[in-house]
Amino acid sequence: MRPDDANVAGNVHGGTILKMIEEAGAIISTRHCNSQNGECCVAALAQVERTDFLSPMCIGEVAHVSAEITYTSKHSVEVQVHVMSENILTGTKKLTNKATLWYVPLSLKNVDKVLEVPPVVYSRQGQEEEGRKRYEAQKLERMETTWRNGDIVQPVLNPEPNTVSYSQSSLIHLVGPSDCTLHGFVHGGVTMKLMDEVAGIVAARHCKTNIVTASVDAINFYDKIRKGCVITISGRVTFTSNKSMEIEVLVDSDPVVDNSQKRYRAASAFFTYVSLSQEGKSLPVPQLVPETEDEKKRFEEGKGRYLQMKAKRQGQVEPQP
Repeated sequence: MRPDDANVAGNVHGGTILKMIEEAGAIISTRHCNSQNGECCVAALAQVERTDFLSPMCIGEVAHVSAEITYTSKHSVEVQVHVMSENILTGTKKLTNKATLWYVPLSLKNVDKVLEVPPVVYSRQGQEEEGRKRYEAQKLERMETTWRNGDIVQPVLNPEPNTVSYSQSSLIHLVGPSDCTLHGFVHGGVTMKLMDEVAGIVAARHCKTNIVTASVDAINFYDKIRKGCVITISGRVTFTSNKSMEIEVLVDSDPVVDNSQKRYRAASAFFTYVSLSQEGKSLPVPQLVPETEDEKKRFEEGKGRYLQMKAKRQGQVEPQP
């Protein structure tokens, strides 16, 4: 990892790691989907499940990214990715990230056509049934987020500190050839990196300290973003606990060169950040002051997600009887 991969705190930017994760997933899933004779295809990212940032990666370390296909349905591939960092001076390695991604194979002749996925050979009994349960769970979660697609972030004049409007931020980006696959639509990793940048700006504005990505909760991709589109990535704080904040990020695509298509929601996600001192120690997060009924509703929803994940983590560390 090089200096241009660093964030303000001096560690590798969370968006850079997300992009590496997506590239590994895209390679292995595209390779698998073309493993049998048939119509050639490319694997497109449909969803990233919760991604945990377990340990910071430092500049000068070597990143090892490994990907494994753990389940296939008729039209989708589940890929689990692990990221290890290696200090090449000491040889020390540590796990920094874990992620689960879902891809769908799109025909090279018609990128709107979803092809069937070749079945995977499972290494142990019960693995397929476990994968099927995860598939049904993510499918249900994806359906539940669709209703939010009409939600937009509106600017507010002279907002008060610690309110949603005070820290909300947007980034406008023209999609160029370097952002896209050979087939003219944006790499999922490019979108995720832009989303992380906006979420980081929101978090820094709210805390006015150094911040780092702690986790990403289910990035959903609703539609492809094509070359030449103008995308708007908007972020806002939805919930704060004592030591973390949840940032909702929305991606809207405007096909400015195609008058036949209207602006549409392309992706959404929730990022969790923590506030750090100059010495890298955790700091309390200023508490969010929701003002409108929608903001209060989003705060309660974020609180529910926070408590659910907290209970899950506590359940994982409880000693076995």
